[in-house]
Amino acid sequence: MRLPLLASILTTTLMLGACGNTVEQRIGGAAVGAGTGAVVAGPVGAVVGGAAGAVSGPSVVRATRRATR
Repeated sequence: MRLPLLASILTTTLMLGACGNTVEQRIGGAAVGAGTGAVVAGPVGAVVGGAAGAVSGPSVVRATRRATR
């Protein structure tokens, strides 16, 4: 039961990570950070990863877009 739930959360997180605008970048960054943090360090990691992802999300997206052009 937990594995399909975790897989669906991870898939949703990755899809949200591809959002385009600044607000969406923050939401996507927070989602990716929270998902990664939850896998690595549990609930505390999810909170810290979500905060770090929301802060650094827009700069990461801008950097990756410049690199792919």
